[in-house]
Amino acid sequence: MSVAIAILAAGRGSRLGGDIPKPLVTLKGRSLLDHALVAAAASKLHPVFVVVGYQHEAIVSTLPASVRPIYNYDWASGIGSSLRAALQAVASHPSIEALCIGLADQPLIGSQSYRRLALAHDRGATLAVATYEGARRNPVLLSRCLWQEAMNLKGDRGAKVLMQDYPVVEVPCEGTGIPQDIDTPEDFAKMRQYFSSTISRRS
Repeated sequence: MSVAIAILAAGRGSRLGGDIPKPLVTLKGRSLLDHALVAAAASKLHPVFVVVGYQHEAIVSTLPASVRPIYNYDWASGIGSSLRAALQAVASHPSIEALCIGLADQPLIGSQSYRRLALAHDRGATLAVATYEGARRNPVLLSRCLWQEAMNLKGDRGAKVLMQDYPVVEVPCEGTGIPQDIDTPEDFAKMRQYFSSTISRRS
């Protein structure tokens, strides 16, 4: 049985501005989505899915052949609909026992965060979340036994709702990456500065 990964990349990202969908915004020569997919691939978990919605054809055209797209027709209603779309699609793959959920706008999430969640699942966790300095962030892992309930959630509600009703295994992921997301131009400017300072320290 395997643990798969789904990267949610369906939203428009209107707060960031611009004419292209947020997952395709370029940061240091690569799209935000590509940064997320590199981490997913390096985790060695498979298969890897990407949930698309807004300008889905443009996003799908950039995906590696190994990545499977999932279309969320209800993408405008929020991230909860992308979680449901991912689970509905993955449910038809009986070999997949759990799904890790990541976001396309978090380019510094590391591959080891996915590996650590998969290890927690191997040890019996059905609902696990990566933590950074004690704060619950992303990615999140949902075992198959919770998928139907997650798919029944209404509106823009997702894994956080399940965390109110089920035991949660918190998986420390300090040192594996940074869970900073990019929502606004200010967020993007800070991320560019971080990448520039990191490259300067390495040179």
